[in-house]
Amino acid sequence: MPMVSKRSADLNSEVAKIIAELRPAVQGDGGDIELIGLSETGVVSVRLHGACVGCPSSTMTLKLGVERTLRDRLPQISEVVCV
Repeated sequence: MPMVSKRSADLNSEVAKIIAELRPAVQGDGGDIELIGLSETGVVSVRLHGACVGCPSSTMTLKLGVERTLRDRLPQISEVVCV
């Protein structure tokens, strides 16, 4: 099992907190967002649920909402991808 550094664990925790802050807005539109993971290169993987699945606006929500917020608050984040 790979070791997770404290720094990596702290960053993952911060990402999770921000995703939790953003969830009510996504849920308000009938969807949901789930944090799947964080790569060593700063790529955040999320899964969209509910009304977000297949919604034409979900890409904008992901890039202009979630990714922008994460990158503004955590410069180590390079990208947010939906899996």
